[in-house]
Amino acid sequence: MWQRREFLKAAVVGLGSLGLPPLGWAQREHQNTWLWSAIDDAQGHQLIGYQPATGSHCRIPVPERCHSGCRRPGCPQIVLFSRRPGRSAHVLDGIRQREITRITAGPAYHFYGHGAFSPDGRYLYATANRIEDGTGVIRVFDAENDYALEGEIDLTGIGPHELRLMPDGQTLVVGLGGIRTHPDYGRVKLNLDDMAPALLLVDRLSGEILERHTPSHHQLSCRHLDVAPDGSVLAGYQFQGPAWERQPLLAFRGPEGAFAEIVLPDDLTDELRHYIASIAMAPDTARALITAPRGHRVLLLDRDERKLMASHHLPDAAGALPDGRGGFWVSSGQGELFSVPGDGSPPLRIDALDLSWDNHLS
Repeated sequence: MWQRREFLKAAVVGLGSLGLPPLGWAQREHQNTWLWSAIDDAQGHQLIGYQPATGSHCRIPVPERCHSGCRRPGCPQIVLFSRRPGRSAHVLDGIRQREITRITAGPAYHFYGHGAFSPDGRYLYATANRIEDGTGVIRVFDAENDYALEGEIDLTGIGPHELRLMPDGQTLVVGLGGIRTHPDYGRVKLNLDDMAPALLLVDRLSGEILERHTPSHHQLSCRHLDVAPDGSVLAGYQFQGPAWERQPLLAFRGPEGAFAEIVLPDDLTDELRHYIASIAMAPDTARALITAPRGHRVLLLDRDERKLMASHHLPDAAGALPDGRGGFWVSSGQGELFSVPGDGSPPLRIDALDLSWDNHLS
């Protein structure tokens, strides 16, 4: 079982995944870090807490497949969301290693698998679909009131997916995938011909959409992203068009708001098979890591130069998270966990478990 001191250190390291600046002592204490993810194993759907330094882990059964999660600042709680088009989010006590409450999207909504907290840990922001009209929204829950629904922000678009908090503590950045789904049809994509994806910046207090950046092709679904301490954003696409077309799969929004797509070498772009999964930006260096499970690749970028530093073969590369030392942890759908150095050297396997990691680490 965790000690409270260990959890609080781990929670501060995790703030980097919410777009908040990490604390130096937390980086030095990386050996106490715990990672959280959704997994599937022989027993079914589970949530896992894993300590890379020791291999210690716990598994918590859940009734459906889950996706991504976020830590609540200042509190030993982790929220992990069911996978699109799921309707539940599971609130875990990281010290007791158990589920303490469950959030529902609402009778006319489903979640898209991602969320982020306000800096004080009071409000949870979760991307969701209003099923009746297919409108994408951010549902806002009050964590101090047993995660009761506080309100919602209309995004005037379809299919919001990953969101993160910007360093100013007030702006949310959202990957608007543009794909309409409905729980009655599972994960079937219902509007591929008239998709309208975008990268959005939204004021979490007023609901105002501050920026809307449009991909170069209407079928470049903007899904996953991460935020650096300087306010730059790296976003990943999943192309929904013909398999033989070649499209850019990464986009960068600079600290001052300039938006541009990143073009990788043609042979590498083809190898990635139109699919970017997880993105992580190191808070302590100018490094970014991208996973591409269909291409069995992890990419290391210099985010200042927007240049490719390394491309590594890693089977079914899944979740990614900065390790606080200039490198990254990367999970695999085949059960392995790796350390990927920030200097471009090859991944190092940490562990191999009898399970399948989902595409995100928290």
